[in-house]
Amino acid sequence: MRPDIPEGYRFTKKVLAYLTQGERLLVFQQPASPTAGIQVPAGTIEANEQPLEAIIREVTEETGLTDFIINSKLGIYYYDMSAFRKEIQERHVYHIILNESTPSEWRHFETDGGKSIEQAITFDFFWIPIDSSIQLAAGQGLVLSKLSLRTERGT
Repeated sequence: MRPDIPEGYRFTKKVLAYLTQGERLLVFQQPASPTAGIQVPAGTIEANEQPLEAIIREVTEETGLTDFIINSKLGIYYYDMSAFRKEIQERHVYHIILNESTPSEWRHFETDGGKSIEQAITFDFFWIPIDSSIQLAAGQGLVLSKLSLRTERGT
């Protein structure tokens, strides 16, 4: 059930990707915003876009990866971003399995929307164990336990 949105707050719909390969979870840091913390690929669902379409677009834009499958939708939850800005987010979380090989660490430049490389958002990607004690930024790890259970059971 959608929470009441306080006056002056924005309501946005987001997607989050728990992108895995075996027992590893793909995460990133943004060199231009080191205080943003460790995150998973995520983004805003655009007008007239379904969450499934948004997750495919966001994973491709942010990571540059294209050989993956949507394994399951892990859930929807609401997150209050007031520690950062006046915003309530409806988050759709997906488990995505990567089929292609990657280095253990790499840098990707998001240039969607015709951005030049100078305007691009820089992402430094790396893999962590799914059971890692690393805390994901801004509540992004709230349903990570569902992924761990599914991975352990092979589902």
